[in-house]
Amino acid sequence: MKLYCLSGHPTLPCNVLKFKSTTIMLDCGLDITSALHFLPLPLVHSQRLSKLPGWVSKDGMINLEKELKECAGRVFVDSLPEFCLPEKELLDLSTVDVILISNYHCMMALPYITEHTGFTGTVYATEPTLQIGRLLMEEFVNFMERVPKAQSATCWKSKEIQRLLPGPLKDAQEVWAWKRCYSMQEVNSALSKVQLVGYSQKVELFGAVQVTPLSSGYSLGSSNWIIQSHYEKVSYVSGSSLLTTHPQPMDQSSLKNSDVLILTGLTQIPTANPDGMLGEFCSNLAMTIRAGGNVLVPCHSSGVIYDLLECLYQFMDSANLGTAPFYFISPVANSSLEFSQIFAEWLCQNKQSKVYLPEPPFPHAELVQTNKLKHYPSIHGDFSSEFRQPCVVFTGHPSLRFGDVVHFMELWGKSSLNTIIFTEPDFAYLDALAPYQPLAMKCVYCPIDTRLNFHQVSKLLKEVQPLHVVCPEQYTQPPPSQSHRSDLMLELQPPPMAYRRCSVLGLPFRRRYERIQILPELAKSLVPSEIKPGVSVATVSAVLHSKDNKHVLQPVPKPAPAPPTKKRKRVQEEPPERLGPKPLLTGAVPLEPFLATLHKHGIMDVKVEESPDGHILHLQAEDTLIQLEEDATHIICDNNQTLRTALRDLVLRFLQKF
Repeated sequence: MKLYCLSGHPTLPCNVLKFKSTTIMLDCGLDITSALHFLPLPLVHSQRLSKLPGWVSKDGMINLEKELKECAGRVFVDSLPEFCLPEKELLDLSTVDVILISNYHCMMALPYITEHTGFTGTVYATEPTLQIGRLLMEEFVNFMERVPKAQSATCWKSKEIQRLLPGPLKDAQEVWAWKRCYSMQEVNSALSKVQLVGYSQKVELFGAVQVTPLSSGYSLGSSNWIIQSHYEKVSYVSGSSLLTTHPQPMDQSSLKNSDVLILTGLTQIPTANPDGMLGEFCSNLAMTIRAGGNVLVPCHSSGVIYDLLECLYQFMDSANLGTAPFYFISPVANSSLEFSQIFAEWLCQNKQSKVYLPEPPFPHAELVQTNKLKHYPSIHGDFSSEFRQPCVVFTGHPSLRFGDVVHFMELWGKSSLNTIIFTEPDFAYLDALAPYQPLAMKCVYCPIDTRLNFHQVSKLLKEVQPLHVVCPEQYTQPPPSQSHRSDLMLELQPPPMAYRRCSVLGLPFRRRYERIQILPELAKSLVPSEIKPGVSVATVSAVLHSKDNKHVLQPVPKPAPAPPTKKRKRVQEEPPERLGPKPLLTGAVPLEPFLATLHKHGIMDVKVEESPDGHILHLQAEDTLIQLEEDATHIICDNNQTLRTALRDLVLRFLQKF
């Protein structure tokens, strides 16, 4: 069993597991942090960005003014953003049989895999994961296609040039493998390969293994996966949460008795408490609105935004925010809000019960009805005529490199009355802000990540007790910025097996058993013999038939009779008689009773010696040796077949046949 690690990002994993005769891809996350090296894509022409100076090396030998721009001491690529894909060269991805998706954030690289590698298999995901994943991909494509850039920057990727660039662009990894965003046609083709599954639904893969999704408690439809055969079990835990939020709670008990547990997707901010961050978010928002400023919240169009809106719904009246409008701007804003209300069976019990009252499970439905929350596909059209300030705007993308958020950064960035509040933990906020410097607006970092922290995961692993744990190497050492914090790493016995991008791990257990079915007519013919209390064995002579990884023992077919013929009969040889298997022997030959038996049959002069494996009996008059060992008996007798046969029969008296 082997694990191929195709992604170096611990919360955007992509691994391939070879288990029995199947090749299973576990998630295909897309690392979008590479976009931070690019200039933002403004919806409206930006004079500030267009006037940024081009980059020229200090000695003037390298001039990349058309590709690279300088801003506040940093260098950015002036072209459409490109993204770091999962590794494609480590193994032949056309051999992947199935892809298991754990949540909608971990499927953004799916079109790159299914449309460009020769993949012909099936993708398994829950319905909310598919539908919300589709929305995120649609939004992603829309952000890119509505601000096209003619130029394509490639010269800076040369190794000779990249090493001369200032950081952090100088340190960017595998830049030649970065790709631009896919098209909507590729998205639709990729998602047509998805087969929907429900929690605890068992799916057979070629008769070899069974895969089962379990609720992970992180987001709508998010799953952990059990991959098991009859005698082996692998658990894949990715993006899980034990906190009480809107999704169904995490199913922990089904993870027990795992041979290997593959652990990814822990919180990216282990020192931040989500409840504390929500409180800070609300207080900073209220403070800005009261002072007459606007609040910008860069966020994904699904996920934490549901919890933010619910928190604000409860907070608004007490904070006197009743008059400030909330705007949610995204090409998929309407669909996202509606989907969250209709996936009732994927919600926690408290929200499920509201559906049957009937009430909307999320309070943002009431905010929309009362016009306190308004949603728009973009800043154009109705929004421009209905927009009023001060207000709160939720929009994407959290990287601040594309989407409507770029327009608001240019619009509000020059005023210290305004505030930008970062709630998504995926991007370093100082890097996200770099191309907008100098910036007057206030910046607040309130990252909300409900995924498991190290304390919670240590407690979970003690309860489920897997034999072996596999995890990204980042989890086996403290964060570089807090190297003294040994509590911010996994300390397990035995130590976890760590992986990094492009590593191949041999997982530490071997298959020992295989299940075989015996047909009833063959089972009737078996004659078990008890070799010790509670243990019976029987010999069987049969044909092993294997198909689709299922094995069946069938009776040996009888030879077909020769067809009758009118020609003169020739003397035909009889077919050889089919001999049954030789009987097997079990037991041990006890020394003293065997010597007594020899004496009884006239063999008196016997010399006994101990050997490392048992005893050696020297029959001196007969010039014969008998070696009695734990698992064998040897009779060494030259040119006296009659004596050898007699001694063999005496030995057999002490053994059982079956």
